[in-house]
Amino acid sequence: MSASTASHPLASAPQVPEAPLSYRLARRVTEYGRLMRLDRPVGTWLLLWPALWALWIAGTGRPRPQVLLVFVLGVVVMRAAGCVINDFVDRDIDPHVQRTRDRPLAARRVSPLEALVLFALLLAAALYLVTRLDLLTVKLAGIGALLTVSYPLCKRFFPMPQLYLGISFGGWSVPMAFAAQTGALPRVAWVLYIAAVIWASMYDTIYAMVDREDDLKIGVKSSAVLFADLDRLLIGVMQAMMLGALVLVGRNLHFGRPYHAGLAAAGVLCLWQQWLIRKREPAACLRAFLNNQYVGLVVFVGIMLQYVYA
Repeated sequence: MSASTASHPLASAPQVPEAPLSYRLARRVTEYGRLMRLDRPVGTWLLLWPALWALWIAGTGRPRPQVLLVFVLGVVVMRAAGCVINDFVDRDIDPHVQRTRDRPLAARRVSPLEALVLFALLLAAALYLVTRLDLLTVKLAGIGALLTVSYPLCKRFFPMPQLYLGISFGGWSVPMAFAAQTGALPRVAWVLYIAAVIWASMYDTIYAMVDREDDLKIGVKSSAVLFADLDRLLIGVMQAMMLGALVLVGRNLHFGRPYHAGLAAAGVLCLWQQWLIRKREPAACLRAFLNNQYVGLVVFVGIMLQYVYA
C-alpha cells in the first residue's frame, strides 16, 4: 500500500451501497401517501358522509351510479389535495407542534416543490372527475376549489378557522350532490348543508383541543383557543344545532322512525364525546374527534333505512 493511499482518511471507510431504485421509489410513494393522509382515512370518511347523505336524499334512496362514483372518488382526491396544500402552508409551523412535527413536509422528507406538483396533479384529477357531471355542478366545484385553497390561510387571521373548514371542506359537497343528482338546489339542500357545516366546525374544534397548548405558544388561531374554558359548552351547543338542523331536514322530507333512530344514535355518540372531553386531555379529545366518523355513519344508515322501509 502506498503512503498516499494509507494516509487518506477515507481509504479504509466501508462503502455504503446505494439503495435499489425500487426501494427509493417505494419510499417516495410512501411519503407522498402520508402527505395526502392516505394512512389516516378518518378524515376522508368525515368528508364523505355529508356527500352520501345528500346523494341519498337527492336521489330518493337511489343515487345514479356514475354520480355516486364521481363523488366518492372526488372526496378522496380533494381531501388529499387539501391535506397537501395545508401542510405546504404550515410547513414552518408544523415542526413546532407535537402532533404534526413528523409530517413529511415538516420533517423535510418531502420538498415544497414536490408538494406543489402533487397538489397540481390532484387538482387536475379532481377537475377531470367533475367534468363528468353537469355545468351547475362544475360551477359549484370551482367555488369549492377556491374555498379549499384558501382554507389553510385562515388560521393566520380568522379566529375560528374551524367554521371556514365546515363551509369549504365539510359541507360544500352537499349542494354539489343535489346539483349533480337533480340539477337544482332546493331548500332542504341548504338546511343539510348548514347541518354539515356545524358538524365539521364542532368536530374540528374538538380536534383543535388536542393542539391548543402548542397553538397558544406559536400564535395559531383556532376555535379551541377562542372558546377557552367555554369550549365544552359551545361544542355542546354546536352538537345540538347540528342535530336540530337534521331534524328539520327530516320534517321537511316527512321522514319517520328509521331516520329519527339514526339521529338518536348520533345524539348518544355526541353525549359520549362530551364525556371524553370532560377533562380536556389531548388523547381523550382525539378519541372524541375520531368518534365523529360513527356519527356520520349512523345518520347515513338512518337515511338509507328510511328509503328502504318507506
